[in-house]
Amino acid sequence: MSEKRYASITGASSGIGREMAKILYKKGYGLILAARREERLIELSKCLDKKEEAITSDEFLNSLSEKSTAKNPPRIIILKCDVSKKSDIKNLLKTVDSVDTEIFINNAGFGHIGSFFDTDTKLDENMIDVNVRAVHILTKEMIKRFRKKDKGYLLNVASSAGLMPAGPYMSEYYATKAYVASLTRGVAAELKSEKSHVYAGILAPGPVETEFSKVAGAEHSKGITAHECAECAIDGMIKRKTVIIPALYMKAGIFFSRFAPSGVVLKFLAEHQRKKLI
Repeated sequence: MSEKRYASITGASSGIGREMAKILYKKGYGLILAARREERLIELSKCLDKKEEAITSDEFLNSLSEKSTAKNPPRIIILKCDVSKKSDIKNLLKTVDSVDTEIFINNAGFGHIGSFFDTDTKLDENMIDVNVRAVHILTKEMIKRFRKKDKGYLLNVASSAGLMPAGPYMSEYYATKAYVASLTRGVAAELKSEKSHVYAGILAPGPVETEFSKVAGAEHSKGITAHECAECAIDGMIKRKTVIIPALYMKAGIFFSRFAPSGVVLKFLAEHQRKKLI
């Protein structure tokens, strides 16, 4: 087993995942970068360290079987990975097991805006596979691994959407993030009850300057930068906060939404999301 500590990040090719990778690399962590767009991961690895050449997961695992580089793994391992596919999840876990993984961040996810009655069912199914099923499986598998060592950090990227009662015109997305938020907080409570040293928490940001709006088919919403969000996420994780909410205005909004009648909150959210329809 390597003496290097590693952080594994899904959805690392852009946005918050990319910025968290930069921060953790500067803190001395080796990285397992997973995303569908391998070319983006290669570009990120060059941005992180021009002297350190990244290696693909397949190349690294093959070298392990040959026992040629097992004692000195590279600091950056990239894995072309679609977490909606069980085979890709399996490959990711195999890579995670090959090094001393201390941090695992479930960041991959996407949303779509539109009336529930009009959105495509296949798109819904894919969203559930990525935002729910993959996060559930990877959460369970990583918590198992961390509990055996009684150490490790698991951070699931949810959304402020997951802390709201519902989200008209983004009903599917809000529902998937509510699942992530509820699951993670439940796991965190179980870990605390058994006095485990393993951490589990969620990042629940509001609008962030990323590709999210473009992918969701919505008008762009101004928000904090991806780097600001990533800094808040890593800081909150280190401080072992169960729920990490970047930006004071989002904290205030979520706080007051708990006391407002749900009908009022839903009406506000419906009007807010309808304005973003392209």
